Amino acid sequence: MGAYLPEYEDHQPPQALTPAVTPFAGRLGGNQDFIVDRSDPRNDKVLEKVPDAAPCMTLAEIFDPRGFLSLDLWKYATFECVASMMNVFISAWVTLHPPAAVEAPKTEVGIYHTLTFFSPLFGGITNLLLTPLLIYTFSPSSGGHISPTITLATFFARIISFPRAVLYLAGQTLGGALAGFAIHAAYGSRKFTVGGCHVDTSLVPVNAALVIEFFSCLILIFLAFGVALDPRQAKIFGHATGPWLVGVVLGVVCWATAFTRPGYIGASLNPARCFGAYVASEFPGYHWVHWVGPLAAAVAHGCVYLVDPLWTDPRKDP
Repeated sequence: MGAYLPEYEDHQPPQALTPAVTPFAGRLGGNQDFIVDRSDPRNDKVLEKVPDAAPCMTLAEIFDPRGFLSLDLWKYATFECVASMMNVFISAWVTLHPPAAVEAPKTEVGIYHTLTFFSPLFGGITNLLLTPLLIYTFSPSSGGHISPTITLATFFARIISFPRAVLYLAGQTLGGALAGFAIHAAYGSRKFTVGGCHVDTSLVPVNAALVIEFFSCLILIFLAFGVALDPRQAKIFGHATGPWLVGVVLGVVCWATAFTRPGYIGASLNPARCFGAYVASEFPGYHWVHWVGPLAAAVAHGCVYLVDPLWTDPRKDP
């Protein structure tokens, strides 16, 4: 900014700089406040270019392929890639440990002094603290999804477009893979397990792991929407509180599912995280569980969102 020059005081002052905030209904922590009015014809050009700048899209708007040609969407997908890479590296690294046989605790305190308990505990604390900070950092640009679980949920809730969903999923998965390469280089071995991304199939059937993954993701999605995407809650929680509550949900769920059943060390809740862990180690036969669980939870939540919409669409009024 230049210094004030009195000789120019008769001229019209330049317009002040304003933050570059792109309207986006799927912004996590924004409670859909950063949107435009779909019923206002002055916003037609914006909505033609960015259909998810407002909720209540039609199917034609959701699947408009022109979004794949948007340089902005590619830029935001790159941000999601970077956010996912950082998130996967730290959240996987903190729970990484060499493979160990599951043994019954031999003391009075039982499981509560073992690696099985403390590894997911530290992982949960890390997610609780790291997730809100990542959302704060990336939500003004990409919306701060950081996880395919949230992107899938917002897509089936009809608040992001298909091109954005595809590009975000690709960016998040690539970010997880890049983190996996970094983990392998940093650890120096492929023989390890990561909390939330390991199932001992000799003790836990794959269908049981899928049930836990589905319900864990369903809890995460419902509560994340309730506190960070529901416009009816904007004045209750505010934009600053929502991301912390999302972090609390993520931390509690990933920790609480990790030590009840021997051979299962927690729900993934983030397919990109386990994808990165498997890139760093090896892909097990059950790796599909970490994608099918979130996908099924997103579809289930989308059905509820369709039955009980958060907005009144003026285009459907009689």
